[in-house]
Amino acid sequence: MFHMTNDSGRFRTREELEEQEGAWPIGGNCFECAEGVWVPLYEGKMVQAFDHRAAEIVVNPRNVHRPAQTLAATVDQRRDSKWLPTPQYWVKSPHTSSTRSDTESTANAGYVGPLWWMGFKDVTAPTNVRTVIAAAIPYSGVGNTFPLLFVDGDQDALASIAPLVLSNLNATPLDYVARQKVQGQHLNWYIVEQLPVVPPERYERVCFGPKTAAEIVREAVLELTYTPHDMAPFARDLGYADETGMVKPPRRWDEERRLRLRAKLDAIFFYLYGVTDRDDIRYVYSTFPIVERQETERYGRFRSRDLCLAYLNALSAGRPDAEPDV
Repeated sequence: MFHMTNDSGRFRTREELEEQEGAWPIGGNCFECAEGVWVPLYEGKMVQAFDHRAAEIVVNPRNVHRPAQTLAATVDQRRDSKWLPTPQYWVKSPHTSSTRSDTESTANAGYVGPLWWMGFKDVTAPTNVRTVIAAAIPYSGVGNTFPLLFVDGDQDALASIAPLVLSNLNATPLDYVARQKVQGQHLNWYIVEQLPVVPPERYERVCFGPKTAAEIVREAVLELTYTPHDMAPFARDLGYADETGMVKPPRRWDEERRLRLRAKLDAIFFYLYGVTDRDDIRYVYSTFPIVERQETERYGRFRSRDLCLAYLNALSAGRPDAEPDV
């Protein structure tokens, strides 16, 4: 991670890259110059759950105190698998010397998963829509407002465990606990260390019909995360490739499908946490009033809650692929 104040001397705007560094765009939100490749610097405010393209940064120099503001991505932009958000800054990659393709072949042994990262938003509050927001992002520079999480072990261990952790952090039952602990505007490390994260082995032991919880979660996280081309390394590591080893095309961004997948994941995590009483689940959802209000305005009811309860019944019946008509 880069400290957004102390490391600011390493940052370049697009104008500085082109005018001072002699750089040119090479695709994938990256630039190249004679000395190497510059990658985007991601900040927490650019990210939402399972989505590293939630917002781009627009600079208004007339706003003296906060010139860099976010501009939320539209649904059409998210449906474009080639669209990438514009950051405020770029940083030079230490793992490349000439082209971006080199980035994918010169992984440094000191890093785990050098082609994509996993982290969470530091700036938050218990009164926000959600308190814990996590996502996987492509290989890039990362500001301190998006702390990174690493998995012990090799790339296979990362690909196996990271989707489980990522979905766990974005699950409603874990968020409910986090909201009891966060008192200020930051999700500090000492709070993260207290969160009740499900042990990876439990996912393999719990089955819903023919599928383990691990299989269902990894499938859902892949679909939620791999919507743009720049997350192809993530998809490849999760085995989403054809018989020749080529990564398959990104999954389509679909708002309805994403709502259902997240409700299904919530149902799995309520089960993994041992919270299966339907009134208890309704109570947990009731502590997210903004989500309830937004969905009631759009659907006429708290649809995430209703979908979660329906999926919980289907999963308990051993029907993990059932699609409730809710």
